[in-house]
Amino acid sequence: MRSRLAAALAVAAVLTAGCSAGGEAVDVTNGGEFRFEAATPDAEVIPEAERASAPEFSGTLLEGGEFDSAELAGDVAVLNFWGSWCAPCRVESPEFQEVYTEVRDDGVQFLGLNVKDEEQLATAFVESKGITFPSLHDPRGEVALAFRDYPASAIPSTIVLDRAGRVAAVYTGAVRQDDLRTVIAQLTGEA
Repeated sequence: MRSRLAAALAVAAVLTAGCSAGGEAVDVTNGGEFRFEAATPDAEVIPEAERASAPEFSGTLLEGGEFDSAELAGDVAVLNFWGSWCAPCRVESPEFQEVYTEVRDDGVQFLGLNVKDEEQLATAFVESKGITFPSLHDPRGEVALAFRDYPASAIPSTIVLDRAGRVAAVYTGAVRQDDLRTVIAQLTGEA
């Protein structure tokens, strides 16, 4: 009984560790290098002068074909790291689909990044949730590794890029629709 309680507390600590939001999302005084410190507060973006370029990445889409991050150039991009085994993803994914449907013609792209999943399970998840935006199948977490300066290995995580391909918002844990809409509106409104 005591070991079960200890295990449950350890899991709870891991699940909540990345979900805190500090006053500063980045440390730009780290010898001139960007370093992630905490998730951005809900519905807020990182000031333009403090944004760092997102890493380049590529991979195979669940629906087939190859994808390269260069395809995101010039658009606001919402990158959502998810897994079919992730309970918050089951709630968040259909909500992301709803927002995607609203903004996809406004220079906004959504890209799912499926991690630690079998392709068959990931495909079934996408189909059952009615997701129409593309998802990379990244079972070994290689794209998450490319984002090693961000908590992309915490599932779900969402990273929003501005039109210049810079990280403008970082979320660990589920993102509420209204927060995502506000961030997208701010970024699409930037010159």
